[in-house]
Amino acid sequence: MTNTILPTSLVGSYPQPDWLIDRQRLAGRFPPRVRARELWRVAPEHLEQAQDDATLLAIRAQERAGLDIITDGEMRRESYSNRFATALEGVDIDNPGTALDRSGHPNPVPRVVGRIRRRHPVETRDVAFLRANTDRMIKITVPGPFTMAQQAQNDFYADEAEMAMDYAAAVNEEIRDLFAAGADIVQIDEPYMQARPEKARQYGLDAVNRALEGITGTTALHICFGYAAIIHARPTGYSFLPELCNCRVKQISIETAQSDLDTSVLGQLPDQTIILGVIDLADMNVESPETVAARIRRALPHVDPRRVIVAPDCGMKYLPRAVADGKMRAMVEGAAIVRREIAGAA
Repeated sequence: MTNTILPTSLVGSYPQPDWLIDRQRLAGRFPPRVRARELWRVAPEHLEQAQDDATLLAIRAQERAGLDIITDGEMRRESYSNRFATALEGVDIDNPGTALDRSGHPNPVPRVVGRIRRRHPVETRDVAFLRANTDRMIKITVPGPFTMAQQAQNDFYADEAEMAMDYAAAVNEEIRDLFAAGADIVQIDEPYMQARPEKARQYGLDAVNRALEGITGTTALHICFGYAAIIHARPTGYSFLPELCNCRVKQISIETAQSDLDTSVLGQLPDQTIILGVIDLADMNVESPETVAARIRRALPHVDPRRVIVAPDCGMKYLPRAVADGKMRAMVEGAAIVRREIAGAA
């Protein structure tokens, strides 16, 4: 953690440039679970270099906005999950299966035909590149085992719980390598814990705890209601959140802005740091710093500000870049307002 009270960070993603990916096609579909190479505008032989250049743009945009914790913006990903999920052994990516997404619609997904194992590190170069290009604290994200199990067709395991535990072992190996490559924070993205709370209670927490087994670095978990650009309806509360107090994870990323979440629920998470979502990604208007400050203040009766990181509700992947940049600046300025208030009251 930085020494700053109320440090600022993205959840993970920043908008990819139009020259890198076909953003219109990206926005017109649910996040891909299988590979979607047709989305890239750059020829395969030049793609890694283009993704590196886009990552530098994302890093500099975050630094200019004043963020304390920097991500790679997930510039190399078609979705938050598919790059890692399709790199694993035991998955037939050439003959996809089908699973229902969180809106209830069928979506092509990896088809599991054998034991899930990690073949090799997937995101370590991403971390090394990020570490080499910023002197600020850095965070990298990896899809969570429960969510990947929900985004797959199981044609091998006796049950989903067994499959989720093998996904967890693969994530555990990746997290170890991500810390070794220089990550300060590794975040597991688990949106389906909110979408499928009963299954999450049955075996989701066990899978997340297995993914974090033996991990000593700072870990985070993101749980959300889905991308605002795609999932429009927002409940006023989480169906799965207090249960995470029993989780090994050290930080929990939640959204409060678009849903106007009843922040009293934060009192049920007495130990973990809260990555507090205070930027509404459904609204293309840039919040004022005062609006952001008010959203931060709503949480402070229920959580010590020393346990709060200020962030957007979710990933910024689907926003226009100018809007994302404006929202990041407002977020930094709003956090500064509340930080000054806390210092003045001390």
